[in-house]
Amino acid sequence: QSPSTLHKPLYSRDSTLMINALRSLGVGVDQQPESISISPRAMKGPAAIDVGNAGTVMRFLPPVAALAHGEISFDGDPRSHERPLKPVIAALEELGIEIDHGGRYSLPLRIHGKGEIKGGAIEIDASQSSQFLSSLLLVAPRMREGLTITHVGPTLPSMPHISMTIAMLKERGIRVELLDANTWRVQPGQILGLRALIEPDLSNAAPFMGAALIAGGSVTIKDWPKTTTQPGDQLRTLLRDMGAQISLNADGLTLTANSEKSALRDAPKIAGIDVDLHDVGELTPSIAALAALADSPSHLRGIGHLRLHETDRLAALTREINALGGNVVEEETALHITPAPL
Repeated sequence: QSPSTLHKPLYSRDSTLMINALRSLGVGVDQQPESISISPRAMKGPAAIDVGNAGTVMRFLPPVAALAHGEISFDGDPRSHERPLKPVIAALEELGIEIDHGGRYSLPLRIHGKGEIKGGAIEIDASQSSQFLSSLLLVAPRMREGLTITHVGPTLPSMPHISMTIAMLKERGIRVELLDANTWRVQPGQILGLRALIEPDLSNAAPFMGAALIAGGSVTIKDWPKTTTQPGDQLRTLLRDMGAQISLNADGLTLTANSEKSALRDAPKIAGIDVDLHDVGELTPSIAALAALADSPSHLRGIGHLRLHETDRLAALTREINALGGNVVEEETALHITPAPL
């Protein structure tokens, strides 16, 4: 209902695609080196949105586009046509939005926006991606009746991301109730514009922290928040379990490599780890790389949903580490990594 300014944004292909998509819908977006200012305006078509291969754009923008007047088409990279989108499309259709997708429930597609969504109560299976749930929670306040949404799938990956979504809504004045473990009620209401500092993406610190753990010495990551809903904060626990010393103070988060020497390499010792990464799947590539250089085997579990990302991450990690001489055994939802000379 009013302008917002986001300070310290991350500029990347995904965020550029999101900015271009919002502009194509008629939203005012002013980019500066250290901030993005967003001015809400009436959204309308016709418009064509390129999602690239960004999960957030292909999943968060269709519900937003349903609030526009006119036709909004979506397309992207060839891989985007293969990535799951059906729960979002089916939910919007159940809410009365007309969508052309040729019965494929995937990209490319065209949304016939009516300028509003009635809302009500729906069920959704978000077991393939928490983004399905977040995409609907984010627009729920703009639905006439609000939204009661129930997750009906067997599991819900990346639960911390749902917590992040709800925290952002509440910060903007929206009332969200947890009715039970899998049901949320979002009340209709105006969304407050605000000035917000974007936390550093903690998951992006993993390669730099990993480098210090592998090579020795220490690294300090500035501006690490003392409290956060980001799943990347679990790096502190995971890397401590793998042998690092971790401290957090006014300077930031400092990781210092293990003082013990590896029996397999002329480098600090890295301990193998047996861990369920279901809620922090985005950390899997970095943890797998460390596990390939550890002194004992690792078992990374609960990560089957990573097969549906921009690539099949489990297959890619197995293929590339083994191509270097590693020993990775791939299961449907897990990786077994036994250190080997690379």
